[in-house]
Amino acid sequence: MHVSPTDRRRPENVAGSATRRRFLVGGAGALAAVPLLGTAPAFAQPRGVADPARPPVLDGDTPGPDEAMRRLVEGNERWVAGELLHPHQTVARRLAVAAGQLPLATVFSCIDSRVPPEIVFDRGVGDLFVVRTAAQTNDDLIQGAVEYGAEEAVTPLVVVMGHQRCGAVSFAVDALNDGTEVPAHLVAVVEALKPAYEAAKPLPGDQVDNTIRAQTCLTADQLREDPLLAPLIGEHRVRVVGAYYSLDTGCVEFMLP
Repeated sequence: MHVSPTDRRRPENVAGSATRRRFLVGGAGALAAVPLLGTAPAFAQPRGVADPARPPVLDGDTPGPDEAMRRLVEGNERWVAGELLHPHQTVARRLAVAAGQLPLATVFSCIDSRVPPEIVFDRGVGDLFVVRTAAQTNDDLIQGAVEYGAEEAVTPLVVVMGHQRCGAVSFAVDALNDGTEVPAHLVAVVEALKPAYEAAKPLPGDQVDNTIRAQTCLTADQLREDPLLAPLIGEHRVRVVGAYYSLDTGCVEFMLP
């Protein structure tokens, strides 16, 4: 609708302009009351909340491989039973590990959204190093990340965890069985899974599930032979184990060497 210059100055339009001016002034005042970015809101201030879990793994309280395994097993049992403690997820814990960390374990798992290690093992901030790739496929960067966890942060346990109905493994098995062309960088995933595919191919039972387990074992073996990790394993300071996670039950089955 066309509005003439005269119409723009009609009382109702002038009143509307005044209303808009009041709104802008009031809005500016409201914005002025909002804390600037970087200013912590009151509810985020430390309250000295005691953590219901075990004391933080700090100040020399570094567990050995067996104790680290026990804590992960206990956490997984809580997850399976639906009795989660959500340990080390408080402000107090955040402050305790802000200056340093001594995680219980390094978990190398699949990127699958249904397999979050911190939840699967009922752990919290500062408890786990987590490395995730499609079907826990390994390369130099991943190897270096695991080495860092064991050497620099002294994680006594490394868990390589595959899982039931892994989509990446299913994709690779179908592609290799059919000889189909694989797009883009998925070629690298299929190539990385080919040794596990070949190892599982002659086995009876479900080919995908056998390949998942073979991939887990082969990756764990690669890490055990790592030139930096092998001496630590020989000194019993570090242990590398495989694991298989059931999507149906939530249970982690450890595959010990």
